[in-house]
Amino acid sequence: MMLIQASASGPLHTDPTFWVAICVLAFLGFLLFKGVHKLIGAALDERSAKISEELAEARRLREEAQALLASYKRKQKEAEDLAEDIVKQARHDAELMAVNARKDMAERLERRTAMAEAKIKSAEVQALNEVRAKAADLSLDAAEALLRKDLKSAQHASLIKDGIAQMGKVLG
Repeated sequence: MMLIQASASGPLHTDPTFWVAICVLAFLGFLLFKGVHKLIGAALDERSAKISEELAEARRLREEAQALLASYKRKQKEAEDLAEDIVKQARHDAELMAVNARKDMAERLERRTAMAEAKIKSAEVQALNEVRAKAADLSLDAAEALLRKDLKSAQHASLIKDGIAQMGKVLG
């Protein structure tokens, strides 16, 4: 602080610096008397308490955010695991469906082959029966024609033998 010294020109009470120092000291004394220092301390304490509360709130919010982040990471991991399981199941189902489709296709092919073979066999039997019927009709027609002609019995026997031989070839 400044040291108040008497000026060389006169007594101390005539110096303006002296009076300014007295006024400042009186003002500070008045402030101390009114308890302004207590108000300033209380305001600082209040501000400190408010800052402490804000820091505590910030810590709490940070902990909540970390817990929420951990929860979201856990849920994300669970969702990824679930998606992976779904993909695995879908692949398994697709493979199973492909195996079943191949099996069904083979069974259908076997059934159709069996049906085609049965139709072919039926057609062969029908064709054979038609040939036999035609051969029988021809034989009857030939026999009728021979009987209508006046052939000798030796000729009749020869024609019958030839007819039987031809029928054997047609039926065999």
